[in-house]
Amino acid sequence: MSLLDRLRAQIAQDGPISVAEYFTRCLHDPRDGYYANRPALGEGGDFLTAPGVSQMFGELIGLWLLETWTRMGSPSPVRLVEVGPGDGTLISDILRAARLLPEFLAAADLWLVEVSPPLRRAQAARLVDAPLTPRWADRLEAVPAGAPLLLVANEVLDCLPAHQFVRTQTGWAERMVGLDEKGDLAFGLKALAPSSKRSLSSEAAPPSRGEGLEPGTVVESSPAQAALGSEIGHRVARDGGTALLIDYGRDTAGAGDTLQALKAHTKVPPLAEPGQADLTVWADFPAVLAAGAEAGAMTGPILTQGAFLQALGIEARAQALAAARPDQAEKLARQLDRLTGPAQMGELFKVVCLSAPSLSPPLFGES
Repeated sequence: MSLLDRLRAQIAQDGPISVAEYFTRCLHDPRDGYYANRPALGEGGDFLTAPGVSQMFGELIGLWLLETWTRMGSPSPVRLVEVGPGDGTLISDILRAARLLPEFLAAADLWLVEVSPPLRRAQAARLVDAPLTPRWADRLEAVPAGAPLLLVANEVLDCLPAHQFVRTQTGWAERMVGLDEKGDLAFGLKALAPSSKRSLSSEAAPPSRGEGLEPGTVVESSPAQAALGSEIGHRVARDGGTALLIDYGRDTAGAGDTLQALKAHTKVPPLAEPGQADLTVWADFPAVLAAGAEAGAMTGPILTQGAFLQALGIEARAQALAAARPDQAEKLARQLDRLTGPAQMGELFKVVCLSAPSLSPPLFGES
């Protein structure tokens, strides 16, 4: 049975499931989930991430990590960790930049947090000649503790499930995935009791107040995103170090339905092809930072990706590459605009940092 058939059978027997459960099944079902079987990144796949746009992205992050490590006092050992490494492009570019500081490579051990078997194979192939030999873990908690952390997570938060709540004339309802009269997957609503006191720390709940919100307004809540922020916050507060999180999403709390499915770089209906398309939601950066701060981490401002990369000197890097390869100048200009342009990734994508309270990471710790 396909994932679609199994979901239909489950819902027919047990009733509708939450958007968060549907999201998780589509991405991580062991038999038919998107990341378990057919993740397709890059121009020829379903979606393109920043590392696939240009090597400049990863190289500049690598330089940021080197400067951060220096500010940490150049500890040895240090855990270099990427959560959700995709096809390995980002960490490969980071390690290329790290060759500029051999003492960092001597101090670092490389960990890749990845649950997808196909992506692990892609990462291993890309890193065959890397200056560090990677080790893999299914979860961040499986990366050994006891050493400072330098963590990067690009487009990971948007892959974590979110619940959706809808404001109705009579109160809040949770958006569910059920079956229509034809037996096809369809969205519906499950009214929530006014006395519901579910905790955001363990189970999603709608805002405590809905006054001023029009009926039909959708609000998303992702305990999974907040949990990752909390876990990282605990880790850097205890062991030292910093974490750089990059994704598209909100820099202020807000409403809106951001659930989308992508296949071959085209949006498709989220319920149409479970397991065959990538599902995402916006990152809730305020919630992630709040969870990290509660866990003991220092949090800095929420920067746009454009501002972050420009502050790191991406324009000068692009000019240098164009001077060395004039035949690539137009391509480099397009890549620069894709990464930093307001109409491209520059404004929608945000960058945040969680770090040890004693650390002043570049762009995030200065007053």
